Amino acid sequence: MKDTAKHQGLRNQLVSTLQHKGITDLRVLDAIKKIPRHLFLNSSFEDYAYQDKAFPIGAGQTISQPYTVAFQSQLLEIKKEHKILEIGTGSGYQTAVLCMMGAKVYSIERQNELFKQTSALLPKLGIRPKHLTFGDGYKGLPTYGPFDGIIVTAGAPFIPKPLMAQLKIGGRLVIPLGEEVQIMTLLIRKNETQFEKHELGEFRFVPLLEDKN
Repeated sequence: MKDTAKHQGLRNQLVSTLQHKGITDLRVLDAIKKIPRHLFLNSSFEDYAYQDKAFPIGAGQTISQPYTVAFQSQLLEIKKEHKILEIGTGSGYQTAVLCMMGAKVYSIERQNELFKQTSALLPKLGIRPKHLTFGDGYKGLPTYGPFDGIIVTAGAPFIPKPLMAQLKIGGRLVIPLGEEVQIMTLLIRKNETQFEKHELGEFRFVPLLEDKN
């Protein structure tokens, strides 16, 4: 598990690409600068790991492009010690970014193969989320809520009600909504019953599936 000066140089280039694309949150940029993304990918993709592209990671899933990871992370407006629920652990790269930003991360993955892989990888990199679980992201993690922020890393046809219920007042839920193409959607919980909704452009994600696999 090597991380070389060459990798660091490529990460620095990636960070400046993200800044050009409008990412301004310094803690997001700092996390991306530090995390060895190539270690989250199949070694055949290692040479491309710091391009701003998505790649397959197995089980029909992908690792999101760095811009998408940065954009979603920035929307959460994370403060240190914030409790963040992540739906779709995947490769663990987004999980690592949130941990590096000082969040307490609770993450759910529905593909058992990915769950096992990522649970083994993160501790080797010194990244320790509060809780990783194999389960159905549509249900969230009610026993650990409410959360300061919830991030969904797959395209959802609608916003699952349990996730809205598990958001603190003032909390932020970031979710890509839609079937073929998704609209990045931010919900801010105003009080018990009201949410403020913002739509922030088109993205492409793999679909958010119900139940476990």
